Amino acid sequence: MKTNTNPPAPASLPSGGPRYFHLLWDTELDELRPVLESIQKHRNRVLEHWHQLYVLHFADSRALTKTEFMETFGGELDATLKDLLDKDMDTFAADVARIGEQLAERGVPFSELIVSIHLFEESAATAFPSFPPLTGQTYQSFDKLSHIRMVVLADTYFRSKTAVSGARIMALEREAEALPYHSRSRFHGMVGASATMRQLYDRVEAAGVTRGTILIVGESGTGKELVAHAIHECGPQPGAPFVALNCAAVPKDLIESELFGYKRGAFSGANAEYLGLFRAADGGTLFLDEVTEMSADTQSKLLRAIQERAVRPVGSTREIAVDVRLIASTNRDPQEEVKAGRLRDDLYYRLQAGVIHIPPLRERLEDVALLVEHFIELFNARQMRGVPVTGAEDEAIGSMRRYSWPGNVRELANAIETAFTFSRSPVIRLQDLPASIAGSRAAERVPVAKGNPVGSFADAEHALIRRALDATEGNKVQAARLLKISRKKLYAKIVKYGIE
Repeated sequence: MKTNTNPPAPASLPSGGPRYFHLLWDTELDELRPVLESIQKHRNRVLEHWHQLYVLHFADSRALTKTEFMETFGGELDATLKDLLDKDMDTFAADVARIGEQLAERGVPFSELIVSIHLFEESAATAFPSFPPLTGQTYQSFDKLSHIRMVVLADTYFRSKTAVSGARIMALEREAEALPYHSRSRFHGMVGASATMRQLYDRVEAAGVTRGTILIVGESGTGKELVAHAIHECGPQPGAPFVALNCAAVPKDLIESELFGYKRGAFSGANAEYLGLFRAADGGTLFLDEVTEMSADTQSKLLRAIQERAVRPVGSTREIAVDVRLIASTNRDPQEEVKAGRLRDDLYYRLQAGVIHIPPLRERLEDVALLVEHFIELFNARQMRGVPVTGAEDEAIGSMRRYSWPGNVRELANAIETAFTFSRSPVIRLQDLPASIAGSRAAERVPVAKGNPVGSFADAEHALIRRALDATEGNKVQAARLLKISRKKLYAKIVKYGIE
């Protein structure tokens, strides 16, 4: 008997092309109506679950507080659900674009934005109607809708970033022109007048005029992404895309598709083509933070992409040419990572051609006063306090200069933010700094009213925890960060003192 080898006939499709973003038909949008109405009905539950997943995935590294998350994504969810139910895709795209601009302005990393949209799909599924059961086609249509949201967000995000970057570069160039070459104390967002920082400025400027690969080595909190931005801005096309990915924040099995993209049908759920970050950065710079967090297999494919200047999307049989300058970073010793097998030696030898070391803050303590001034300006603009901070007392500056700063510039920024949060003084005093930085002498500076009892340590600790929770609107993760303790320790203290 002759076997019929002809493939089964494809399902019938509507005539003409998809009406919305070359991806979604009118009939599919009609099929989604019960799903959208159910999400709208259970809006608060979906949003709360979405935020819980966001905290779970990003923990202390997340860019948005709960209030910011609820206001931003809650508003977007309300607006876009209405748009979709009205079948007004133009307004839908405009509302999604508005959120993309807001998130870009707030400095939310692009990888965090994309993962957050994936987390929304997971949260929305908890509100899908159970009867009648949804078909596979309905799930596919919802996935297409999510891809449309990601396309609009990505386009808006990078357009906004490029516009803001261009304005910032013009301001920096005007500032630099007014300074003698060897008198720089600020350079493309970096702050410091020490010899080590001026050497760093020189290396960044030299690296900017080339298109070679760069490896930035520096401890956590030293500002590796800031240096990568500066290299990009010193290049011949500072207005070109700058795309950053924190490799430690994306699951290892997803990094390859994020970098190289994928073809429609490459794997389950891949219902549309995704360009990937290499092609998103075409003509500009791709920054890979903590590159040693990649698997060895992905590192091998990354090396090929660098050498061949081409990428092969997942599920594709051909390579696509790209013009991208790669900047990678690590907070570890790259030679030790090679020995430990976490960094491929062939990739390291390729990156080794352009290595930039960022000095830790403890090696440039003379820059502390400049950095404090910088962060005071930043938090005055960001927090809009009733009483702005005009500076820091000499004793506070002296204490900060004696501290070793294991968390580097990020720890210094957090210390200044803590002083802004818990003090109403117009100057930062020694007692306003975290105890680990202020040292034992801070207690001597705290005024005690005559005739009033001092109170126990437990009373003071109880009050401090309450203030931290009030300041963060009950967000325990943020409160733990302000108090410089672990979340586990904060939870134990809350139970100990019976804090609601």
